[in-house]
Amino acid sequence: MRTFDVTGHISQRYNKDLEELRNSVLKMGGLVETQLTDAISAVVDGDSELGLRVANDDYKVNNLEVQIDEECSRVLATRAPAAGDLRLIVAIIKTITDLERIGDEAEKIGFLASKLAEMDRPSNSYRELKNLGNHVLQMLRDAMNAFARLDVTASIAVVREDENVDDEYDAITRQGITFMMEDPRTIKRVMNVTWAARALERIGDHSKNICEYVIYMVEGRDVRHTEVASSAD
Repeated sequence: MRTFDVTGHISQRYNKDLEELRNSVLKMGGLVETQLTDAISAVVDGDSELGLRVANDDYKVNNLEVQIDEECSRVLATRAPAAGDLRLIVAIIKTITDLERIGDEAEKIGFLASKLAEMDRPSNSYRELKNLGNHVLQMLRDAMNAFARLDVTASIAVVREDENVDDEYDAITRQGITFMMEDPRTIKRVMNVTWAARALERIGDHSKNICEYVIYMVEGRDVRHTEVASSAD
């Protein structure tokens, strides 16, 4: 396991600043994980009230992003970080942007859940969506664990997993097209399910992005748009 230590500074105050930044990101990640968990439950269980609660709570994620961004700006202005410290702060700024976007996707799923709750619910019609949701939720958890440990090896595993999420999303899309062709009365419901699946697929992309930032922090390499698997060598 390749890791990165950010606490080896002479100034204990500086160490504390960086640790507080990382802890704030983990707090934001925990909030986003809760939002996503509830959004998946709402859409799968047909819980309109829970779906609307998720959508209405998105402001909490937005507020945390602003707070962390302001703290990053303060550290940049007062500490003039260099090398690994600068990479850490840049990666944090990028990470909270992706977390905020995951929150936005959870908000979308919450709204879709409230609509789907009012429609017919054929048996097993949400099984594939539930599986995709659980897969993406695990990706997010693994991404935040990799961030917490600054673990490159774990990050690479998450990046690789994104292809499987894409495959699951494609399968749901194909299945939805088949349902709509067989029974046009299902079009509205199937389209909402497909949009929820699309939101989940995007969350997988954002989780992948977070892990690419971890690799950048630890190794100083920008691996976006590259074959990350080679990093495991």
